[in-house]
Amino acid sequence: MLSQNHLIDEYHAVNRYGGVEDASPHKLVELLYTSVIDRIQQAAGAMARGDVAGKGLAIGKATSIIEELRRTLDMERGGEISETLHSLYEYIKERLVQANLKNDQEILQECKSLIETVLDGWRGIPQEIRDQFSPAMANG
Repeated sequence: MLSQNHLIDEYHAVNRYGGVEDASPHKLVELLYTSVIDRIQQAAGAMARGDVAGKGLAIGKATSIIEELRRTLDMERGGEISETLHSLYEYIKERLVQANLKNDQEILQECKSLIETVLDGWRGIPQEIRDQFSPAMANG
């Protein structure tokens, strides 16, 4: 479901946290969710300042990370969870495009809230489940 190398590559592009090479697949996904939230906040700030290029860049980065998360879902093994995440990721990507086109802070907040909810659930996975977490079972 998850290619750790792809997530590492994507996270290196984000380049916010150190020690990514040693992170578990669970931690990598958490870092990516956090990075999406950061990029949405950057886009909101750029939007408020009238920085069209900065807004577009931040939304583009958030969209790329969401697409990587979507791409790594294992639709065969992940079942309903993967299907739900797939739909959610597609929805968020569409909404980010709309936020960019319409300069709409509310849409950005909606996307941020959705990712925060997923991140809260991700962080709530019990440690004993995380310990069993393998790259084949990640992100869904």
